[in-house]
Amino acid sequence: MTTVGIVGGLGPESTIDYYRRILDAWEREDPTTSPSIIIDSLDVRRALRLVETDRPALIEYLAASLRRLGGAGVDFIAMTANTPHIVFDELAARSSVPLLSIVDVCAQEAHRRGLRRLGLLGTRFTMEAPFYPTVCARYGIAVVTPNMEDRAWVHARYVDELLRGEFRDDTRRQFISLVSRLRAEDRIDGIILGGTELPLLLKTAVIADVPALDTTALHVIAIVKRLRQNASRPSDGTARAS
Repeated sequence: MTTVGIVGGLGPESTIDYYRRILDAWEREDPTTSPSIIIDSLDVRRALRLVETDRPALIEYLAASLRRLGGAGVDFIAMTANTPHIVFDELAARSSVPLLSIVDVCAQEAHRRGLRRLGLLGTRFTMEAPFYPTVCARYGIAVVTPNMEDRAWVHARYVDELLRGEFRDDTRRQFISLVSRLRAEDRIDGIILGGTELPLLLKTAVIADVPALDTTALHVIAIVKRLRQNASRPSDGTARAS
């Protein structure tokens, strides 16, 4: 059976959400079995400090998790957060196990839907880094972010509320208002929920008349698809039907 390794804890609420969603998606396909999952839980506060102050140390911190998961025998690895993808290429180059990018699966889905201009919400690091614009550009998709003041507000709500498991109605209303402004001022035709806690706050498929790209949901679909690729194949040493 194929095993997925999960780099979790970044943050805890979204890791729990990933685990539940993977189990639910698997059960819809096959209620008689369960997927093989190994989770290595990291410290989100440490990771955020390293993103801001020491990228080489961040790479080492995340690469150590990849090594632990690889040593546990996983077949591929997914990171349950968008921000660590800021060093995805460096990690992929060092990992002995394939990595499944949340950014790639989001861009592919946006392309499939025919979306051409996407707003991006997430931590300040995600909104200001080039990894989403770079990947989306391969599909002819532009990415725009809120202005500096709004980015600071989004980041503060993300770190001070969402990562702490606080999902407030007033914060939800303000996020919806922000998406509405992006639609009016920047003419976006889709919004990337580029933080895996955001779908826990913004749970609708359309936000302020803009289609939402739930990166957690899209990543989970890709994870389960890869897990199930070999699910029906006998494992090594198992007799095959003739």
